[in-house]
Amino acid sequence: MCGIVGTIAERNVTALLVEGLRRLEYRGYDSAGLAIIDNKQKLRRIRRTGKVSQLANALQEDTSFTGKIGIAHTRWATHGAPTEENAHPHFSHDQVALVHNGIIENHETLREYLISLGYVFTSQTDTEVIVHLLHHKLSEIGDLASALKATVKELKGAYGLAAMCVQQPDRIVAARSGSPLVIGLGIGENFLASDQLALRQVTDRFIYLEEGDIAEITRDNVKLWDQSGQEVKREIIKAQISAEAADKGEYRHFMLKEIYEQPTVIQATIDGRITGDKINLQSFGPNAEELFAKVKNIQIVACGTSYHAGLVARYWLEALIGIPCQVEVASEFRYRRVAVQPDTLFLSISQSGETADTLAALRNAFSETYPSGNYLGSLAICNNPTSSLVRESDFTLLTKAGPEIGVASTKAFTTQLTALLLLTIALGKAQKTLEAEAETTLIRELRRLPSRIDEVLASNKTIEKLAEHFIEKHHALFLGRGAQYPVAMEGALKLKEISYIHAESYPAGELKHGPLALVDANMPVITVAPNNDLVEKLKSNLQEVRAREGELFIFADEDVEIKEAAFIHVVNIPHIHDVLSPILYTIPLQLLSYYVAILKGTDVDQPRNLAKSVTVE
Repeated sequence: MCGIVGTIAERNVTALLVEGLRRLEYRGYDSAGLAIIDNKQKLRRIRRTGKVSQLANALQEDTSFTGKIGIAHTRWATHGAPTEENAHPHFSHDQVALVHNGIIENHETLREYLISLGYVFTSQTDTEVIVHLLHHKLSEIGDLASALKATVKELKGAYGLAAMCVQQPDRIVAARSGSPLVIGLGIGENFLASDQLALRQVTDRFIYLEEGDIAEITRDNVKLWDQSGQEVKREIIKAQISAEAADKGEYRHFMLKEIYEQPTVIQATIDGRITGDKINLQSFGPNAEELFAKVKNIQIVACGTSYHAGLVARYWLEALIGIPCQVEVASEFRYRRVAVQPDTLFLSISQSGETADTLAALRNAFSETYPSGNYLGSLAICNNPTSSLVRESDFTLLTKAGPEIGVASTKAFTTQLTALLLLTIALGKAQKTLEAEAETTLIRELRRLPSRIDEVLASNKTIEKLAEHFIEKHHALFLGRGAQYPVAMEGALKLKEISYIHAESYPAGELKHGPLALVDANMPVITVAPNNDLVEKLKSNLQEVRAREGELFIFADEDVEIKEAAFIHVVNIPHIHDVLSPILYTIPLQLLSYYVAILKGTDVDQPRNLAKSVTVE
C-alpha cells in the first residue's frame, strides 16, 4: 500500500527512482510521481495518474529532468481521489518536497492552523498538511532534521515519510511511525525505500528503521535518532534475497510463478525443523520448548488470507493436541477488550509483518492500557525476518516463501499453513499430547507434500479448461466441511480478488440455512472433497445443489467415488493424509481463480482497489 523511494548520489537519480517504483508496483497504487533538486538548486516534479510506465514516458519527453537527489512515490488513494493534484510528492513554497505513506488523523485541525498562517492547499490529501508544517518548522528552526523532529511531534496517526529541501540539498530526512522504511547503503550514495525490494538492484546492505526513528541520509553518512531524540546506531543487515527473485522469469504473471514455486518454498519451510521423522523443538528458539509446555490456550490474530490460515490451524490445534484456540480478525480484535484465558499464547500471522491492524493488535495486547494478564508471550508467523511484527514478538516462526509480488497471496498462504502444522506438532510434542507414532506419520506426510503438490500442478490444463465455464458468470459459491471450510473461504477470496466475480463461501452443512436460495443454473458451486469422515455428508449437500440445477465443480480425492455427469465436473486430486489436505486442496482453487481471471482479462498481479501490504487502517 503506497511506496516510497529516495536516492542521493553523485549521478543522475531519476532512472534509479523510476526503477525503484517499478519494483514496488505489487503494493497497489493509482498514481505515481517523483521530485528532484536539479543542478540549479530548484525543486522539480513530475506526477501522473495510472501506472509507473506513464511517469517514465513523461520523463523521457523531458531530458532536462535530472538531479543527484530525489524522492518518489506510488500512491494508493485515501484522502482525495486518484488525481495528479493529489499525487505525491507534495511541495511547500517550492522549497520543501515530501512523500508519505500512512494516514494523519488530525489533518483537519492542522490544515486549519496552517491556513491561518497563510499556507495555500492545492490537494485534498492529509499529506500536504505535513509538508506545509515541515516548511513552517524549517523556517523557525533552520535545520531540516530538527524541523522534522518538531513536525512529527504534532502528527497523530501512521506515517512513513521522506523529505528534502532546497536550503539543504545534500540530504534526505525520513521518519517512521507505523509504516515501514528501510535505508539502503551504497558506496558514495545512499537510498531509502518502504521495502528493500525497491533497492535490491543497487545494494544488499540495509538498515531498518524502528518505530519512532528519525533518519538523516547524505551521500556518505546516515544519522539516526530514536523516538526519545537520542542518536542511535541500528544493525546493518545483508540481504539474502536476490534481485532476480522479484522477476517473473518465464511466467506470464507473478501469481502463476508463485503458484508453481509452492513445492520448493514449502520444502524450504520444512527444512531444518524436522530431524528424521521427528520435530526439532530447538529450531523454534532456545526457550520455545519450555514455553510450549506451558501453553493451555491460543489466541490467533490475523487479516485476510492469514486469517484463513489461522482458521485451519484451529482445527489442527484442537483436534490433534487438544489446545483450545480462538481466531479473530485483527481489525476487530484490536478494538475490543478480550477475556484472556490463563496461559494463553498470542499468535499473530502476517505475510509482510507490517500489517497495520495485526501490529496494533499485538501492541495493544501487551500494552499498559490492555494488560497482558494471562498471556504467556507472543509468537509471530511471518515471511519477513526484518519486519516490525518479528522484531516486536517474543518468538518467531519464519515461513520461507521468499518475495511474493502478486497481490493475491498463494505461496505465502500455503507456507503459513505448513508452519502452523509444524507448530501444532511441536506443541503436541512439548506437552506430550501427540503420540510418537502420530508425530512420525505427520512428519512423513509433510515430506511427501511437495511431490503431491507437483501432481496437482500437473493437472493445470484440466483446470484451465474448467475456467471457461466462468466467462459469463457473475457469482460463485464455495463449499467446504471441517478444515476445508477455511479453504473454501480462501478459494472465494482468490476468485473475487483477481476475477472480480462475486464469490461467497459457506460450510456445506449450512446450505439449507439460507445459501440454497441462491442456487440455480447461473450459480456455479465449487467444492473440495478429500476422502475423510465428512465426505458422505458432503455428497448429500452436493445432491441438494444439483436438485436446484446448480452446476458443480468438485476437486475430489482420487479414492472418492463422485462421477462426472452433465453439469458435474470432477478433478481428481492425489490422496493425502486428511490433516494435510487443506494445504493440497488450496492449490487447484488458486489455479482456477488464475485462469478465470485470465479469461476475464483482469490485471492478475495488481487487481483494482487492492494493495499487497496493508500498512494503514
